[in-house]
Amino acid sequence: MTTSDLASQLAASTINPQVYTLRPDYVALLIVADNLPGGPSDEASDGWLRDAEAAAAARLATDAPEDRPHVALWREAFRSFGAKPQRTRNSLEALLRRVPDGLPRINRLADLYNAVSILHEVPVGGEDLDRYVGAARLIRADGSEPFETVADGQAVIEHPEPGEVVWADDAGATCRRWNWRQCTRTQLTPATTRALFIIDALGPDAVVTATAAGGDLEARLAALGPTVRTARRLLTPPSA
Repeated sequence: MTTSDLASQLAASTINPQVYTLRPDYVALLIVADNLPGGPSDEASDGWLRDAEAAAAARLATDAPEDRPHVALWREAFRSFGAKPQRTRNSLEALLRRVPDGLPRINRLADLYNAVSILHEVPVGGEDLDRYVGAARLIRADGSEPFETVADGQAVIEHPEPGEVVWADDAGATCRRWNWRQCTRTQLTPATTRALFIIDALGPDAVVTATAAGGDLEARLAALGPTVRTARRLLTPPSA
């Protein structure tokens, strides 16, 4: 797959205008990658996470997670569509709260994007492109979208609340409440070789924040092997 082919994967991705009525400052940076050497967590990915843990611990020595600027913005965003941020935390806050006990070691690719999320203090998600159906889009759910997850150790299908902000494809919701919880269908695994990464940013510096995190993410992906290819697309508000 060429860089042009990767870019075509992004061309149909959209953000519904209804999302911008909630947060006109929202920016999404989408990155697709091919020829990835998947695999389990290893010494290298453990090192990425240890560096992220150290950086976060220094910041959290003086600030509670909810007081970090980007976390506070995401709490406001969750409230805008009726979610309670104390109960359903944005992915950045959820990671920051795990720093004292150690970040999870999941697999090489998940560890990589979690490290970038912590270091740049911005929500980052990762999806297996081979499990995707159609293009990624950010919408306000009507409540009918199936969301595959696990409850009490069993596979179940849930549905978002009407009006909830979700990432979705043609088969259903892939991530609920903007960046709260990813579905099991498209989650990255040690076998993943093609992936979509989503960086969510808010605030007056959203473009700068997303671009910096994306540059770091792409550099780390490229370092995984000489055949890794990436492409990106920045989605900004209509007036931006």
